Amino acid sequence: MPMQNNLPQGADLFGDIEPSPRVRARDNIPGLIVAGLATLAAAALASRYGAPLTLLALLIGLSLNFLSSDKRLAPGLGLAARELLRFAIVLIGARITFAQIGALGPEALAMVSVTVLATLGTGVVVARSLGLSPSRGVLAGGAVAICGGSAALALSATLGERRVSQSDVTLTLVGISIMSAAALMLYPVLALTLGLSDAQAGYFLGGSVHDVAQAVGAGYAFSEPAGETATIVKLARVALLAPVLALVGLAFPVRAEAGDEPDAKPAKAPLLPWFVVGFFVVAGINSLGFIPAVASTVAGNAATALLALSVAATAIRTPVADIMKAGPRPLIVIAASTLVTLALALGYAMLRID
Repeated sequence: MPMQNNLPQGADLFGDIEPSPRVRARDNIPGLIVAGLATLAAAALASRYGAPLTLLALLIGLSLNFLSSDKRLAPGLGLAARELLRFAIVLIGARITFAQIGALGPEALAMVSVTVLATLGTGVVVARSLGLSPSRGVLAGGAVAICGGSAALALSATLGERRVSQSDVTLTLVGISIMSAAALMLYPVLALTLGLSDAQAGYFLGGSVHDVAQAVGAGYAFSEPAGETATIVKLARVALLAPVLALVGLAFPVRAEAGDEPDAKPAKAPLLPWFVVGFFVVAGINSLGFIPAVASTVAGNAATALLALSVAATAIRTPVADIMKAGPRPLIVIAASTLVTLALALGYAMLRID
């Protein structure tokens, strides 16, 4: 018999855990309403106090975690945490053009790639040294390296819940939110203290702050030119999401596990998940100028909303007791990855950028 899994079935991209039971469309409504109301509450608070939407969606979702035992909500929460997340990843491509990324220059673009790979590697090495699985290191390191909670959710979709559980994802979201909020407050001050130029500060902030909105906000907090540079650098990091997901999919293929039937054949995963292909396609179309500015803005806002909805749903359906059992080790992995990103981005900005 297939191995049983009592955890919520989120982020099961390749069907590598037991398939979710078939449900009618109307069965999704209760869970979607709850997740939607949590997201609207987070949006209202974010608008009122200027706090990050994703962070507030996470906190409100965790405050509603007691609803995870209500089976009527499971289908809708699962839909928000899985399928809607993948559509959000595709829409992120509308924020990016290849020309913007190319404007950085080959050296800076190469350094962004080196930083992302080094941060990913740090996550894996530190996780293994602490007795955690490499997949949890990839989850934490990738979230730090690319775009915070968005990358964490995308990586969890590629890794599958056999490798990273919902509690792993939520704990990563909590740690990333804490680190990103601290970076937003401290990194611009550090840039000012070190006397960085606009170009240096823009690269440093765009290359080191975790969340997209906070990276851009940190750049503009320094100066408008720094904000423009920070936006392009951050978009370059986001653009690496798709190739990183492809590499992770190759490095962590679907396989049979202990407890499966001996003759069972593992599911065949596509070389590239459909949402990764969609990400590339949308970014390419946007690069060719076929997406009007208004449509790009709408798509970006829709991606932000869907990501917040997915974060809220993931937090609501996560077993909080499992998060508490994890202890400080996953947070240490995030902290170590953050320090590597900080050191590499700041070092390059100071040494190579006028």
